[in-house]
Amino acid sequence: MKIHADLHQRAVVHSEALPWVDSPMPGVQRRMLERDGEEVARATSIVRYAPGSYFSPHTHGGGEEFLVLEGVFSDEHGDFGPGTYVRNPVGSSHTPHSKEGATILVKLWQMEPDDQTPVTIDTHQAQWAPGLVDGLTVLPLHAYGSEQVALVKWAPGTRFQTHRHWGGEEIFVIEGTFADEHGVYPPGSWLRSPHGSIHTPYSETGCLIYVKTGHLSTPAVVGGAA
Repeated sequence: MKIHADLHQRAVVHSEALPWVDSPMPGVQRRMLERDGEEVARATSIVRYAPGSYFSPHTHGGGEEFLVLEGVFSDEHGDFGPGTYVRNPVGSSHTPHSKEGATILVKLWQMEPDDQTPVTIDTHQAQWAPGLVDGLTVLPLHAYGSEQVALVKWAPGTRFQTHRHWGGEEIFVIEGTFADEHGVYPPGSWLRSPHGSIHTPYSETGCLIYVKTGHLSTPAVVGGAA
C-alpha cells in the first residue's frame, strides 16, 4: 500500500474527511495520512482506540512516535493523557490499550537506529519559550541530528517570514487554523513539505501545531511492524 509515499512530493491531507479503517485488532481504527507498506509499514496515522480496546504486544523495529490528541492511551509503562508526547526508540516493545478510549497521532518506522532516547512529555505541564517572531511560542519536544520536533502556538494574526525548508517539514494542526500561500488548514490537517520547499506561513485566528523539520533530506526506505 502506498499513500503519499513519495517523500519528495508535497502532501496535504484533511484527516477529518478520511474514513476510519479497521486495524487487525477489534476496536482499533486508523485514518492513514501516509503509508509505504502493508501492515508492516512506514506510516503516519491518526489511530482511534475504542474504550476497552487493545493492540497485540509488538516490537517497534523502526521506532514509534505519538502525540495523544484525546482520551487516555496506556501501555505497561504508564497512562498518557491528552497532550502527552512519547517516543519509543527502535527495538522497544509494548502492549498498548485504552480503558476509556483514545485518539493519537502516531508515526512508525521513522527513527534513526542510533536515536535511543525514550521521551515522555506532558505538554500541558512543560515550559514554553518565545518563538522567532512576536506571537509565536514554542515547546521543543525532541532533537536528533537534523531532526527537530516541537509544538508551536500561533497567536491570532501572527505571520512568519518567507523561508526555505532544508530537510523538509511536517505539520499537523491540533487546534485553530494554520495557513500559507498554498492554502488554509483547519484542525486535523496534515502537511508534508519536501526538502527545499518554500512558504510564508501565518494564522489569522491562532492555532496550535505539531511541527517536525529536517528529517526529509535523505529519506530512507524502511519497513516494520505497525
